[in-house]
Amino acid sequence: MSSIRDIASRNPFGVPPTKRNFSAAAPSDQYSCEFGSAKYYALCGFGGILSCGITHTVVVPLDLVKCRIQVDPAKYGNIFNGFKVTIKEDGFRGLAKGWAPTFIGYSMQGLCKFGFYEVFKIFYGNLLGEERTYLYRTSLYLAASASAEFFADIALSPMEAVKVRIQTQPGWANTLREGVPKLYAQEGLSGFYKGLPPLWLRQIPYTMMKFAAFERTIEFLYKHVVPVPRDQLSKPKQLVVTFIGGYIAGVFCAVVSHPADTVVSKLNSDVGSTAIQAARDLGMRGLWKGLGPRILMIGTLTALQWFIYDSVKVYFRLPRPPPPEMPESLKRKLEQKQ
Repeated sequence: MSSIRDIASRNPFGVPPTKRNFSAAAPSDQYSCEFGSAKYYALCGFGGILSCGITHTVVVPLDLVKCRIQVDPAKYGNIFNGFKVTIKEDGFRGLAKGWAPTFIGYSMQGLCKFGFYEVFKIFYGNLLGEERTYLYRTSLYLAASASAEFFADIALSPMEAVKVRIQTQPGWANTLREGVPKLYAQEGLSGFYKGLPPLWLRQIPYTMMKFAAFERTIEFLYKHVVPVPRDQLSKPKQLVVTFIGGYIAGVFCAVVSHPADTVVSKLNSDVGSTAIQAARDLGMRGLWKGLGPRILMIGTLTALQWFIYDSVKVYFRLPRPPPPEMPESLKRKLEQKQ
């Protein structure tokens, strides 16, 4: 098996760089670090902290109303009535409930999600080799993102449990400082991880779609929509393409992960409930409650996350290899078969 140093010196798929993308992967005065180095992974993780922590905190009011609709649809109804009822009962300050566990939890999740994705993408690509990496790149994106999210959810679960209870159980707690010891006293350490299995069911498909759809959408946009190669675009225009690709990916993410998201909200609000029991209580129709606001929230959130993450790479001058192209060796093989 190749050493970390060997893997780090290769392109984003973990294979020796071609002539076209060598300049994007090799260390030079243009970049602040070597692709795949410890500094590279650390800054990618920092980008993940900013992209997830900031965006999830900004949409806390929408997330709060979504969770309440999922847990008590009879009372909150739709997104507009949900905001109306929440403001009437808790005031405008009530819309910010759960912001602290949201910021901390999703910052930790972002660190693992984006940082480990870069690690696993290089590692799995190195195992596959250049040609198979290109042929099966979608499967590589799916495997790398699923692996990263497995660890990211372990980091997220405790804060997610506190957040949902603050948002959906009136009078339970108003702050993170109040909620953590209360949850521990009521349910012990297991209470912080009770929602982990359904969180995996929600977040792993979501993240797989988020990364794979984004990678392939960006590849499509630069190949069929953007009139010039990426390296000929200015950095601001590249970030616009990133935002568009992120929003498209976000819509798919919302639909794929919504039923599990509803179960997580229901499970964390009902003490003693199980994932199967929560799903049965909700029913097929109930599992899709709140999909509209979730599409709006996740689409915007995903687009902003990719925009912030890519902006961090640009700001810190990290190597940003272009979308993958078919290796010359594979082209020759296909030509020989014709």
